[in-house]
Amino acid sequence: MTGPPQYVNDGAVTPDGFAVNTLQPPFQPSNAPPAPGGDSRMADPTKNPLPPQTMKTIGDTLSAKGVEWAWYAESWDDAVTDGMQPTAAPRKVIYNAAPGAANFQAHHHPFNYFRKYAPGTAERAKHLKDYNDLVAQIQTNTLPAVAFYKPQGSHNEHPGYADVLAGDVHLADVIGKIQGSAAWRSTLIIVTYDENGGFWDHVVPPAGDRWGPGTRIPTILIGPMVKKGFADHTVYDTTSILKLITRRFALEPLPGVRSIVGDLSNAIDFGD
Repeated sequence: MTGPPQYVNDGAVTPDGFAVNTLQPPFQPSNAPPAPGGDSRMADPTKNPLPPQTMKTIGDTLSAKGVEWAWYAESWDDAVTDGMQPTAAPRKVIYNAAPGAANFQAHHHPFNYFRKYAPGTAERAKHLKDYNDLVAQIQTNTLPAVAFYKPQGSHNEHPGYADVLAGDVHLADVIGKIQGSAAWRSTLIIVTYDENGGFWDHVVPPAGDRWGPGTRIPTILIGPMVKKGFADHTVYDTTSILKLITRRFALEPLPGVRSIVGDLSNAIDFGD
């Protein structure tokens, strides 16, 4: 309060081993290219990507219960191919912010950080999918019970390199496809953001833990079972989505979800 902040350190890993900031995944697509002469599916370890992770994820708990799921990413297939180019080749998809480029944000795809979903594994082939796969499964009514979707950078509405309109148009198109499908009557869509075009909030975040909660972000629930015309004032954070999935499918609870936040159920009309 008495002057400019004095930063002690702005590192990628905390002294006690937590990864923060934008560490790259160890597998392609990654901003760390393959090692010269190495496996083109991997990121060069000398470029300091995050080592392959092994902790339990929501994907693991879903699979343990036999619940079908997938993570879909716009331009995923193109980004994988882009990442496997020779080391010195310029990337055309990954972090390419040129007009018209996909600007694939490699660090936005969490399962690509985990050893269980490494290139060549059956789990990767089964669960990490392209946007075109999402569209095809919507049209054929073969979506898994739980589907995560991350747009490419040019459509994610992130401040600094994306615009809100392009993201809204893309989002409306995806939602429209689902609403026009046979899956609509039993589908809950959760739309959420990170910065959402802004960088601060005038409301102080609630007390939490070392990692948050932080500033407020919009979250929109869409579906036949959502309470209509309802603004929910329950305290939530992004782990609330995991808590709702865990509740719906009676999964093993994951560590790290906050006990002080809800599971989104207050916004849902479960009927009788």
